Amino acid sequence: MSTINSRVFGVTKNGQIVTAFELKNGQMCVTILDYGCTIQSITLLDKNNKLQDICLGYNNISSYEKGSSHYGAVVGRFANRIGGARFTIDDKEYLLEKTLGENNHVHGVFSKRLFKAEIQGKNLILRYLSPDMEEGYPGNLNLEVTFRLSEENELEISYLATTDAPTIVNLTNHCYFNLNGQDNSSIFDHIVKLNCSYYTEYNEDFSQTGRIIPVDNTPLDFRNEHSFGERFNDDYHQFRICTGYDHNMIIDGKENALKYVGNCRSDKTGIYLEMYTTEPAIQLYSGNYIMFDAVEKGKGGFKYVKNGAFCFEAQHYPDSPRHAHFPSTILRPNEKYVQKTIYKFSVIK
Repeated sequence: MSTINSRVFGVTKNGQIVTAFELKNGQMCVTILDYGCTIQSITLLDKNNKLQDICLGYNNISSYEKGSSHYGAVVGRFANRIGGARFTIDDKEYLLEKTLGENNHVHGVFSKRLFKAEIQGKNLILRYLSPDMEEGYPGNLNLEVTFRLSEENELEISYLATTDAPTIVNLTNHCYFNLNGQDNSSIFDHIVKLNCSYYTEYNEDFSQTGRIIPVDNTPLDFRNEHSFGERFNDDYHQFRICTGYDHNMIIDGKENALKYVGNCRSDKTGIYLEMYTTEPAIQLYSGNYIMFDAVEKGKGGFKYVKNGAFCFEAQHYPDSPRHAHFPSTILRPNEKYVQKTIYKFSVIK
């Protein structure tokens, strides 16, 4: 039977108490922090009956405050890049804080905010009010994120947002997975399959060209199983820009429907991850910049290594406000932003 327990995780530098909520179902435990709406740990027994924690993160709140990798957090208002750190709604231009290089905005500040938590039965509900013009975004945005762990080992994340002025919204969870556990290995041995036939192309400065490219005959084609490491060193132009996988992969299937994204497994532990989402795409990321995190050590005392985790981030396309043919990320008053993403875990003996 699924339960939710809570405990004090720590205190921020500003004196705010951070609470850890443990979602348990008798088979696994998922720990969620109200700071950043963060997945702090995912633990389950592997095929060798050894307990594994399969997501990267920290054991103390000060590291989450200092860290720059958004480990396990909900990011927004706009996940991924906005080129030029600017966008236009109804002929009015808005300037955003430049948080990626000299020209781009990425992810936003939600990962550094304390959410208000409420337990309703088997649901953990976390709420945050993003004030008008926070980081340059118009409108007061009311955000509600609900976590639920099912008896079938499905971690369901549901999002609901409303605004009092036209704005843009693109939310995701930035969990970094290593299905080998906290052994500080790379994810090159992980086997991946994705139902994604197209991706969106980068410019040299990490902005989007607007081109939607077939994955055919590229290292981004995971429609058949491949390991992360198999084609990682291929001489492919998009790889040279990103130093690996860091691409918006368009999911095959109907718009707004709950779609099967794909799966990933570790033969070492037998842990198998499947993903579903209502979003049109995921960001496939191979942890290319982990070693640049502002905190030296993560859980287990490890200095996490480059390519030591992967992310499946359900979201709309990067830079959508500047490309009219991309699915719209505009949210207006009297509308609702809704999203559902499910990570399902099992073990192959």
